[in-house]
Amino acid sequence: MEKEIARALAGPCMTEHLLTTPVRQTTPRGSHIMTTISSKIDIKDLSRRQLTDWLTTRGRRLFRTDQILRWVYLRQTDRFEEMTNLGKPLRSDLEATFVNPRLEIENEVTSRDGSRKLLFRLHDGLHIETVIIPEKDHFTLCISSQVGCSQGCRFCMTARGGLVRNLSTGEIISQVRDVQQRVNLEGGMPLTNIVFMGMGEPLANYQNVVHALDMISDGDFGLKISSRRVTVSTAGLVPKMADLGRDTRVNLAVSLNAADDDTRSRLMPINRKYPIADLMAACRRYPLPPRRKITFEYILMKGINDSMADARRLIKLLRPIKSKINLIPFNEHPGSDFQRSDPSRISRFQEFLADHHYTVIVRHSKGQDIGAACGQLRAKLEPDG
Repeated sequence: MEKEIARALAGPCMTEHLLTTPVRQTTPRGSHIMTTISSKIDIKDLSRRQLTDWLTTRGRRLFRTDQILRWVYLRQTDRFEEMTNLGKPLRSDLEATFVNPRLEIENEVTSRDGSRKLLFRLHDGLHIETVIIPEKDHFTLCISSQVGCSQGCRFCMTARGGLVRNLSTGEIISQVRDVQQRVNLEGGMPLTNIVFMGMGEPLANYQNVVHALDMISDGDFGLKISSRRVTVSTAGLVPKMADLGRDTRVNLAVSLNAADDDTRSRLMPINRKYPIADLMAACRRYPLPPRRKITFEYILMKGINDSMADARRLIKLLRPIKSKINLIPFNEHPGSDFQRSDPSRISRFQEFLADHHYTVIVRHSKGQDIGAACGQLRAKLEPDG
């Protein structure tokens, strides 16, 4: 059976552990949730082409692909038996081969500002964090792409435990799909914006992230989040930046945090492999859609990168690039070696950049009272990372 599935689904879009990873499936039974382990495939790991190939090997007509995707993503249906415009034999085939699980919420905390952090428990007992951020008239969702992270940024809580594994395509999609269902049921504001700024380096899990983006932004049968409202943030994985610009239409954000190599290398080890000159060259080559800019994230840390000399270096560095700057006061957490810059220093830094005609916004971290910085909730549960 597995060989047959592999032949039907083989190709470059294959999630790396599609046929070998068990999936935790939650199924309602009365007022309780029954949790089981299954060796079936998460249907959300499949691209449109892979699903079409699977149907073709069974002699099914191609329009069934769109019917199934509509049930999974637009109607948010979890059970194949409820896909009533599919014949019973096809529903039986789907049931025998696939699962369509929801992520299990291990913990949820709500901030005074309305931000909600969800700690999701994955099928193998590992955890990821997703944050629902209320804006003026919509929600933004900050999602994870890996369990842990290998980049080793000194200011980041997630980096302390290192990289555990990549998320599958389905696990990335599920964060958006599950929260979209939730906010729709609650009524009120819609979920319209997605940022890959949670746990992990998205470009280090490139194929699964890009395949998830395809379904998240599919305006016909996917989750219908416009690519203009999706931002992927990178610490500076230079070789993959051009690929992202070629393969997607999403927004690019670069976690910069310093305008000189010495400081950035101390903060972000990736800079030793891809120094600022290489990173800026990749940004200049990046194929920006019309009227868009690259966002540069700059976390302000007291006495580290918040001087006027740092601001002048930043102005000179970004001058050749269509850019906007997000200044982010450091979100202090237990055990950190860094402190938040003084408010007066933050204001002066911002004004100096604005005076030199940069679009610059101070992004005050939401959810500070619930430990919304990446990795904090997971660290409480898994203190050894």
